[in-house]
Amino acid sequence: MDQATKISKDMTIDEILSLFPQKSQKLALALTSVGLECVGCCSASYETLEAGMLGHGMSLEQVEKMVEVLNAILEETPADPNAITLTKAAADKYKEILKDEGKEGWGLRFGDHPGGCGGYEYVLDFSEQATQDDAVFESHGVQVHVNKKILNRLIGSEIDFYNGLRNSGFKISNPNAKSSCGCGSSQSY
Repeated sequence: MDQATKISKDMTIDEILSLFPQKSQKLALALTSVGLECVGCCSASYETLEAGMLGHGMSLEQVEKMVEVLNAILEETPADPNAITLTKAAADKYKEILKDEGKEGWGLRFGDHPGGCGGYEYVLDFSEQATQDDAVFESHGVQVHVNKKILNRLIGSEIDFYNGLRNSGFKISNPNAKSSCGCGSSQSY
């Protein structure tokens, strides 16, 4: 990745998100997971990443680490637009949960239902086996079962797992989502 396509501490959050729209959901998630809720704030357009983080009481080392994390997101291989995929971290965490629940080998049911302030909320659940109404995807050794009736809203989604101080859990990046609520728990299409 050359310098022109890298994120620096001198960029505003607004620049970071607008220069890399294909990765904006994951970039925003990384920023909010460390407490930078200014992704949607008016200061995001004029305050640099460094100034924002220092203003939130973070250290220069944390700023440098965040720049590394953001640039690592840019280098990730894009999700398959014709599938539902899990990152390795998500697949590993799901397999760990399956083992703890005594459900090893089960698939992951992925869907959505009306709810939340954005219109729809994602649903992740255990799925012992796919039904004839399901599309089935395989990702890192985990089968993902999605009802064919809602597949058009979810196709291309990537399910990741974050384990941070804030916002730990499974997170979904969906290229079909047109907007999401401020709290990030629901979206509209």
